[in-house]
Amino acid sequence: MNFQQACLDAFDYALSTDPSVFMLGEDIADPAGGVFKMTKGLSTKFGTERVRATPIAEQALIGTAIGAGLAGMRPIVEIMLMDFFGVAMDQIANHAAKLRYMSGGRTAVPITIRTVVGAGRGNMGAQHSQSLEAWLANVPGLKVVCASNPLDAKGLLLSSIYDEDPCVVMEMSRVVFDPQKRDVPVGDYRVPLGRASIARPGADLSIITYGRAVLDALEAAEALAAEGVDVEVVDLRSLVPLDISTVLQSVAKTKRAIVAHAAVQFGGFGAEVSSQIHEELLGELHKPVRRLGAPYAPTPGGPLEAQYVPDAARMIQAARDLLA
Repeated sequence: MNFQQACLDAFDYALSTDPSVFMLGEDIADPAGGVFKMTKGLSTKFGTERVRATPIAEQALIGTAIGAGLAGMRPIVEIMLMDFFGVAMDQIANHAAKLRYMSGGRTAVPITIRTVVGAGRGNMGAQHSQSLEAWLANVPGLKVVCASNPLDAKGLLLSSIYDEDPCVVMEMSRVVFDPQKRDVPVGDYRVPLGRASIARPGADLSIITYGRAVLDALEAAEALAAEGVDVEVVDLRSLVPLDISTVLQSVAKTKRAIVAHAAVQFGGFGAEVSSQIHEELLGELHKPVRRLGAPYAPTPGGPLEAQYVPDAARMIQAARDLLA
C-alpha cells in the first residue's frame, strides 16, 4: 500500500469494527473524499452519519469531537492543514488536553485529530505550509505522532484512534503523495505510541528526525555511505510520548548527532531532543549536536520553498562538518 491506501485501510477497519468511531471534516465525504483524497469512498460505504462533511469551522469541529469523546464515542477529526490549528487552539489546548487531568483521570477524551503539513509540497504559501508540532508538544495532555511511511501511518493511526487521550496525527504532504509502497497488514495493525524505530542502522553518526525529513535522511545516508560514512537514521514516529531511550542508545554508539525537522529551527521540537542528548551524553559526544530546521521566516511560495525546508544536501553537509 502507499500512504493514502494505508490510512484508508485503517479508517475502514475502525469504522467496520467499532460503531463508536465516526469522522468529521471539511469535504471528507464523497465525491470529494477529502482535499487530499484521504477519505475517498468512505462515506459511500459507511454513510454520511459516520463520515460527515462539515462547514469550515475548525473550532466547532474540535468542540463537537470533544463532546462526542466525553460521551463515549471515538471521533476522528480532519483539520485540513496544520496552519488552521490556530482557529481551534483553545479547544485543543484548554479543553481536549486538560479534561482528563481536571477530572482526576475519570474522564477520557479519545479523539484523533488528523492534519496535513503542507511544507515542501510547493507553492502552498505562508498560511498553508507550517509545521507547528512545537506548539502541541508544549501542551501536557496531548499526544503527537508523525509517520514517514505507509506501514507506520496505519499503525500509528489505529493506535491513536484507540488511545484514551487526544492524539494529533501529522501527515506530511511530501509523504502523503510519495509513491513508495510497503507491505501493510490488512485489519488490525498498530504501532505503539512512544516507540521510535531505527530506519537505517549505522555506527558513525546519528540523524534523528521524523516525517518527511526521514526520507531526506535516508537519501543522505546512502550518499554518505559512498564516502565511507555509516549513518544511523532514527525515526521518532512519536513526538509525545518521546522515546528518548532509543535516541540516547543511538547517539551513545555513534557519538555524533544531527536532529532535523521541517519546522522552523528556532524554538523547534529539535531543541528539546538536542537538549536531552546533551544533558545525558555531554561527556561522550565528539562534537555538539547539530540542529537542522527551517529559517526563522514564513514559508515562501514557489521555487524558494524547496530551499526553505532542510533537505538531504544540508544533512550531508552537516554530517561532513561533524565528522571533520
